[in-house]
Amino acid sequence: MTDTLTAPRHIPSAVPASRPAVRWALAGGVVAGPLFLAAGLAQGIVRDGFGFSRNAISQLALGEHGWVQTVSFLLTGTLLIAGATGLRRALRGGPGGTWGPALVGVFGASFWAAAAFPADAGAGFPVGAPETTTMSGHGAAHMAAGMIGYLALCGAFVALARPLAARGPRGWAVASRVVPVAVLAGFMASATSVLAFTAGAGLGLLWLSAVTARLAGGPEDR
Repeated sequence: MTDTLTAPRHIPSAVPASRPAVRWALAGGVVAGPLFLAAGLAQGIVRDGFGFSRNAISQLALGEHGWVQTVSFLLTGTLLIAGATGLRRALRGGPGGTWGPALVGVFGASFWAAAAFPADAGAGFPVGAPETTTMSGHGAAHMAAGMIGYLALCGAFVALARPLAARGPRGWAVASRVVPVAVLAGFMASATSVLAFTAGAGLGLLWLSAVTARLAGGPEDR
């Protein structure tokens, strides 16, 4: 008799990311960073005058074949924003489910801004460019976009440490709070070492891929 008087209750899925659309969005966030770095590495190897020890990957958007890097910026930004949408759906109602995805979205939008406002030529690239760099308006906007984007990414890592801690093991949450320190250290060293800057930025992209993949998998069985 009790069963007939009890209204059926809807039990939400424990892993909303199992929906195909959400999984595709999360997949975009996973591949964005490695794809961007692979494209930059390939271009840096084949483009005349480019050197990873003196030039930033952003400068690949300059010169005759610069459109390739511009497309890479636009595609990466799109994939990151898709990933942010997937994270929002996957973490809805849970810890870090608001600020984490929102800050990842800001990071993705910064790649669109980087495409719209290219970096300045300098350090001998493109071929024929002077060794010294003269800051232009679009170059300043490019730098501002990168700074805002990576600060947002570091904030996202801190916010996403909470759902990582809830899903275990705890080492993921600890790393998500430590990686921003390394990323910011690379940015601070950029004035003296382009490689340090590239390493810091690359670490941020790869860790975001790892975190997105981890959160896409749902809670870990304990």
